[in-house]
Amino acid sequence: MTNAKAKSRSKAPGEGRSLSIFFFMKAIGMALSQIWANKTRSFLTALGIIVGVASVTAVIAALTGLKAKVLSEFESVGAARLYVFPNRPDNVPRAKFPWEKCRLKTSEAQAIMDQCPSIKGISPIVDLPMSVESDTELIDGMTVNGIWPAWHDAVGRKVMRGRPFSQIDIDTARQVALLNEAAVAELKIDADGSGGLGEHILLGGRRFLVIGVVETTQAKMLGMNSSEAEIFIPFSVAEKLLDGWYFMQFAAIATSPETAEEAKAEVEYVMRRQRGLQPEDPDTFRVAALDQYINQFKSLASGVTAIAGGIVGISLLVGGIGIMNIMLVSVSERTREIGLRKAVGATSAAILLQFLLEAVTLTVLGGIVGLVIGKLMAVSLTFIPGANLEQADVPAWAVILSIVFSAGVGVAFGMFPAYKASRLDPIEALRHE
Repeated sequence: MTNAKAKSRSKAPGEGRSLSIFFFMKAIGMALSQIWANKTRSFLTALGIIVGVASVTAVIAALTGLKAKVLSEFESVGAARLYVFPNRPDNVPRAKFPWEKCRLKTSEAQAIMDQCPSIKGISPIVDLPMSVESDTELIDGMTVNGIWPAWHDAVGRKVMRGRPFSQIDIDTARQVALLNEAAVAELKIDADGSGGLGEHILLGGRRFLVIGVVETTQAKMLGMNSSEAEIFIPFSVAEKLLDGWYFMQFAAIATSPETAEEAKAEVEYVMRRQRGLQPEDPDTFRVAALDQYINQFKSLASGVTAIAGGIVGISLLVGGIGIMNIMLVSVSERTREIGLRKAVGATSAAILLQFLLEAVTLTVLGGIVGLVIGKLMAVSLTFIPGANLEQADVPAWAVILSIVFSAGVGVAFGMFPAYKASRLDPIEALRHE
């Protein structure tokens, strides 16, 4: 008999858990039945939650797609690439560091190539505004870039047709040019199906032979040409055309992504030595590694996503107020029912849990419907032409956050009506008409 009692006592905790689970599931079933019994009112009550979750989901999907698009363009350029820009120090007298002292020089690019073992290739890039003329078209003010042959590796741009510049082109200052496909189309030099190869164009009144077509990229950043049409000429030719003020930068590539930081340090050391800067002097240049821009953009994109999600999420709070209002109405309508349950032994905790679960169930169902609508909106964003949102999608964390936040709204705004219901006096409740 003692053993039987011991066994009975050992089963008690498990039985208690089973009863708790049964009661919990029963309460959810009752909540669903109440929602179903008042379908229209429940839908209108949850509409604020549905709109809020759908809006937040669509905004996050759009920002996620935009972030993925920009990062893919960054990565297409490569994480092992560096850029060197002139930079006049702030809070320093202009007379000490005039623009002429800050401007990059070709000799500095050559010194970096010769003295930086972590640099695999480097090219100065100088921009020249020129008029460009073909047999049928004339474009004024187009930017023409002077480059070294290493430019292709430094920025990751390949020649699709024809050939790239050779060192002989640089040494002899040959008047040859590379165009991208947009420039070929704008200048209309593909009439005979040659793709523009072998055609002649006039750059600033000088005759240039088109020897290659460079692939077009959408990564128009970090100082690269912002025009769709791009034209490149040997750097030695561009140097002869420089007159007055001009802007030059360097594009370099490290031996590997792992050596990018080491290459950056080497470039900074060589540049300071080339410019004779003393230890106390500030840099008159700036070296930027692409992974630095990637990390900065990720931080910025995360901040923008959080702010935009928070602003749109205000509608969830409005929906929560609607939940609280309708639950207060429900408590008022079901006062007699609450009195009957308390009269037959229902505890205040059971009443509170029942009404709280009704609020949470309603908000979670609204959140699920909102997620479905938000997902459909995210899919529709991918079909908007020119929006660059082909990668718009709802991340898993947004799904989890939406459900958790919806449940949280149900708890926060359903607590007061549930507490009010649990505190009703059974005798007064039974007298309620």
